[in-house]
Amino acid sequence: MNNEIYLDGNATTAVLPAALRAAVHAMEDHYGNPSSTHGTGLKARAVLDAARARAHRVVGAGAGRLMFNSGATEGIQTAVLSALCAVRARRAAGEPAGTLLVYGATEHKAVPESLAHWNTLLGLGLDLVALPVGADGRHDLDALRRLAPDAAFVCTMAANNETGVISDLAGIAAALEGSPALWMVDCVQALGKLPLDLAGTRIDYAPFSGHKLYAPKGTGMLYVRAGAPFTPLMKGGGQETGWRSGTENMAGIAALGAVLAALEHGGTFRTHAEQCAFRDRLADALRLALPGIVFNAPFDRALPTTLNFSVPGLSSRQLLDVFDAAAMRVSAGSACSAAKAQPSYVLDAMGLPEWRSSSAVRLSFGPLMDDATVTEACARIARCGKALRLAGLLGEPAAVRPDGLLQLTEGGLHTWLVLDAASGTCAVIDPQPALAERIDTLLRNHGYRVAATLSTRDGASWPATGDCLYLGEQCLRRVAAGQDSLCYLLGPDGAAPRHAFIGRVEPSRLAGILSDVSLPDVFSPNLLLCPATDAQSAVCTLLHAAGDAGPSADMHLDAHALATLLHGDPRALLVDVREPYEHAAALPSGWPMRGRQGITQVSSIPLSRLAGELPAWLAQAERVPLVFYCRSGNRSARAAGCLRSLGYANAWHLHGGIALAVDDFR
Repeated sequence: MNNEIYLDGNATTAVLPAALRAAVHAMEDHYGNPSSTHGTGLKARAVLDAARARAHRVVGAGAGRLMFNSGATEGIQTAVLSALCAVRARRAAGEPAGTLLVYGATEHKAVPESLAHWNTLLGLGLDLVALPVGADGRHDLDALRRLAPDAAFVCTMAANNETGVISDLAGIAAALEGSPALWMVDCVQALGKLPLDLAGTRIDYAPFSGHKLYAPKGTGMLYVRAGAPFTPLMKGGGQETGWRSGTENMAGIAALGAVLAALEHGGTFRTHAEQCAFRDRLADALRLALPGIVFNAPFDRALPTTLNFSVPGLSSRQLLDVFDAAAMRVSAGSACSAAKAQPSYVLDAMGLPEWRSSSAVRLSFGPLMDDATVTEACARIARCGKALRLAGLLGEPAAVRPDGLLQLTEGGLHTWLVLDAASGTCAVIDPQPALAERIDTLLRNHGYRVAATLSTRDGASWPATGDCLYLGEQCLRRVAAGQDSLCYLLGPDGAAPRHAFIGRVEPSRLAGILSDVSLPDVFSPNLLLCPATDAQSAVCTLLHAAGDAGPSADMHLDAHALATLLHGDPRALLVDVREPYEHAAALPSGWPMRGRQGITQVSSIPLSRLAGELPAWLAQAERVPLVFYCRSGNRSARAAGCLRSLGYANAWHLHGGIALAVDDFR
């Protein structure tokens, strides 16, 4: 998308135009094997040698080795293998070697996992110890001094990838004085952002990754101090002077060389002062847009290119969704662990409150950032803040009070809210502790009074004198579902219930449980069962859903298949399952555009409100085609899968979501 603002530079960066040209030039004109002795090979060798010489100067490698590889993970593996082989050799020779493998508690997961892997494979039996950090994210030097005499290998980082916190490398070096430990410093986030003079330090190993600074993915380098022990990770043809066998990635090395040239010559990347000014403008925009925002690292001890923050009452998922709707690309932490719905281990290690580590967002940019992009980013941040404010998520009354059934999910567990807008009352069923602040914010800002907080495992909280709790015209009725278990039926008073909140009761047991309930049509085939866990159902199920068609591969539509369906059936309804604040934050040119490719009917029904809409759809005499869509295709797949599992065969979703469809749907 040409209107996107990319603010996830710590995860990866675009390729510098000069680097792209260098890579193409290497493939077109310098395609020889640098190990060959003929003219074509010698030209490639010249490119390789020039890039290495430039890298030596940029990082201050001095007499140390500097080898090209595939990136930081390979560099870490090589450094760990080299250090641990040296420890084994020292131990065999009866020399002091140490017994501890010490790594910073906020290190990238590649480090402790590599340490554990090679420690096991080499049979060393060394103890892995996480070096604690303080609330500012910096290493506990007193703890390191206590560990140093027994340390065999110490791994820290120059700057943290999630918070941008800059390590006190001089302090670490002083704490290791007299220790036999070898020392690796992850310099992935340092290149182009911090001054480097590696040969002037006691650092033994320093891995780098090209794609963090405008070089292509799959290229990087490893510094090894002169005299530091070294064991090749790969042996074979003897390339890279025997340091790393395998024909060199000349296109990647040439591209990385172009980036290093830009660093060496100056004028391409923003100065430190300019980067600090950009950060301050972005931070001010965030403070104005998101009241209560807390920054999770002190600015004076962090890279100016990284902002890590949390907002009370908002999950990182909500923030990511609203930013993405405004075509701003940010992340919830390390890209390598972003798919795992867990609190940030980095912020946990800093001792920050759980709500901050579980709701943190990282905004990061590279040193190519420009003034116009910062200005536009600040405007979009304000747009996102306004959208969240109108939705009642930032401590102010919402513009519109939601009504009906609302589903909230955290960690695969569901909380159900029964909302009656007219009376301003609601019931909360199976509240999850992780959702407590979010629920409180939502209800407070929408002016709701909690009439009951109910559990399907304990009936002690039932506030009504009889078996019916009234929420406007709706009656919520409790039904015993066996020992220490309840379910709740929701529907108009005296009429057939439409929803049954069943907790963890298996649907197969429900027929027997409901057999004694004196309500008309209690066994209606369209009675929707609302469970407490994803394991039972992601949204809703039916009493007799076992024989119905479930989710299938044919419910996934790409842009071409969607266009064909919309042209072929004018009744088709596009259903956007994103939240209202995502709509409000979206740019005017966002997808879909009415009147194009047969799009005539577009409805907004958030996934969290889907359960309330299902009865009307299921009751249709002639079921219209429904096509769900969202940002990435995850929520729309859940919606279409739910309809399919309920026997609604005319349900599809846009595979890959808007993220892939914007450019393809023409």
